[in-house]
Amino acid sequence: GDSRGEFNKRRKMTIASIVVHCSSSPQGRGDDASIIHNWHTANGWSGIGYHYVILEDGEIQKGRPDYWTGAHVSGHNTASIGICLIGMGGDATESQMKSLRQLVIGLTHKHHGAKPCGHSDIDPVNKPDCPGFNVKEWWSNTV
Repeated sequence: GDSRGEFNKRRKMTIASIVVHCSSSPQGRGDDASIIHNWHTANGWSGIGYHYVILEDGEIQKGRPDYWTGAHVSGHNTASIGICLIGMGGDATESQMKSLRQLVIGLTHKHHGAKPCGHSDIDPVNKPDCPGFNVKEWWSNTV
């Protein structure tokens, strides 16, 4: 690809939030980062909007590089990292939650001051059930 185009996607802003999402698709169907990439390119986006995808078995897949602005939460992409749990809101597996915990701990160490939240915390009107649990409460009980 054109390296200038990729360079233009590099962000200069500090990461303020780590936004947790769900894929709103059934578990066990085989959805993963490559399938979400296809959904998002079909929308005319440049690629998968999330930075990380966590499969039902806890496997963490990379989406966009962290240094690229995400496309996962309107109006808040430039200062956030997006994580997507495969599944409908609220049905995350124990393995997914363990991986989410490890990933968020790592990201908060890398991006000092970044606070985890749910998509529903930012857009409660349009995404009230995403990711299907209270991320801020979960995080306060995790650390």
